[in-house]
Amino acid sequence: MLNPADAAFVAALAARLPPDTLRPADAAYLTEPRGRWQGRGGTLALPRSTAEVATILSACHAARVGVVPWGGGTGLVGGQLLPQGPAPLILSLERMTATRGIYPTESVMTIEAGTILAEAQARAAQAGFVFPLSLASEGSARIGGLLATNAGGLNVLRYGNARDLTLGIEAVMADGAVFHGLKRLRKDNTGYDLRHLLIGSEGTLGIITAASLRLFPVPAATVTALLVTPSPDTALRLLSLAQNRFAGMVSAFELIHRTGFDFLSETLPDIAQPIRPAPEWSVLVELGLSSGIDPETAMASLYAEADDRLLVTDGVIATSSQQAASLWRIRESIPEANRRIGAVSSHDISLPLSAIPAFIARAPAELARIAPFRINCFGHLGDGNLHYNVFPEPGRTRADHDHQRDAIKRAIHDLVDAMEGSVSAEHGVGRLKVADLERYGDPTKLAAMRAIKQALDPNGILNPGAVLRA
Repeated sequence: MLNPADAAFVAALAARLPPDTLRPADAAYLTEPRGRWQGRGGTLALPRSTAEVATILSACHAARVGVVPWGGGTGLVGGQLLPQGPAPLILSLERMTATRGIYPTESVMTIEAGTILAEAQARAAQAGFVFPLSLASEGSARIGGLLATNAGGLNVLRYGNARDLTLGIEAVMADGAVFHGLKRLRKDNTGYDLRHLLIGSEGTLGIITAASLRLFPVPAATVTALLVTPSPDTALRLLSLAQNRFAGMVSAFELIHRTGFDFLSETLPDIAQPIRPAPEWSVLVELGLSSGIDPETAMASLYAEADDRLLVTDGVIATSSQQAASLWRIRESIPEANRRIGAVSSHDISLPLSAIPAFIARAPAELARIAPFRINCFGHLGDGNLHYNVFPEPGRTRADHDHQRDAIKRAIHDLVDAMEGSVSAEHGVGRLKVADLERYGDPTKLAAMRAIKQALDPNGILNPGAVLRA
């Protein structure tokens, strides 16, 4: 059983830390973006060093006080707050933002976990490199939280998930012991890889305090296009064509359904839509090209060959960075439009690429057995990650369907599982999907996860109730 972070515990811990390390937690640390949960916890810890994090965890371990790590607060599965149980200590590394080193000859940057992603991108750019992790919340999401959830985003197709961008980490374990794993090595086969164990563990096995991250050369040229395609199947064939023509240079390949454009027209009419009427299906393609390749010619040649193969019917190729930004604004604004419409149920799923057209064809019929809905299907087609969101029909509200949310989720997730997909692609498990993990997870994997949790956090203080049921 866990104990609350009561006044006596806080006073004893405060005596071991600099005077301003602990303070009352305000409402910003007790809410999450979708407003589904209200967090508990009256005290916020704001350490400035790994040593201070170690002191905090050591004390919490000894007193059996729960610790809820808070990154940027942008997670969508409730992993950043505890809605019930003894009040935990909330731990934010927002003061730990130092760059510990940039190594140009190694293409590596070592930074602390409280650094906001956009700042990490800027520091890489100042050194003449790209740090390619990119997502809508990059102005507030922090490196520690992004690694803890193995974040994906827009450029996974070319550069991989957060896990693939990380060479080493420093972390504090549940009992306060520090894992000094910041080695900048591409090869290190010295036993179990704690780096990969802690990345994606959502703060349930240790607190990541710093990371050595891979950097990449800036592409010589970049070109972006919005291409109309007849169906998800032709979109996949267009992806294959692009990868064959420009191997290793397809940076992003985003699928967009007409509903996304309709929602933008309804809620964000100032966002320019260059193709009217809105296409049933389209893809946003970005190429990051090597030197000697003219960007507009490259995209035009891709379009011409795709047109010959009946894979596209229309399109817009950006001829300036401003036009490219306008195209990306469409894609990046769809989640905000979704929020304004109000989803009944949102799903972050992944499927084998070849199964995506069949899933998109079959899922509406499964939902129609429950009620009529609008569906906004969009996402990172290049890596098989769809955001499949279900909305009320015009004239109805999300509240009208609250009683059907579980049935909707079950219908979608059962189909995903039957088609050998995953019910959590890039957002993590958090607290929202604990039951889903139990339902769809491999029993042997779940048993191993529970054994690892018991071994590394025997008192169960780290993010209790996230990923695994407390």
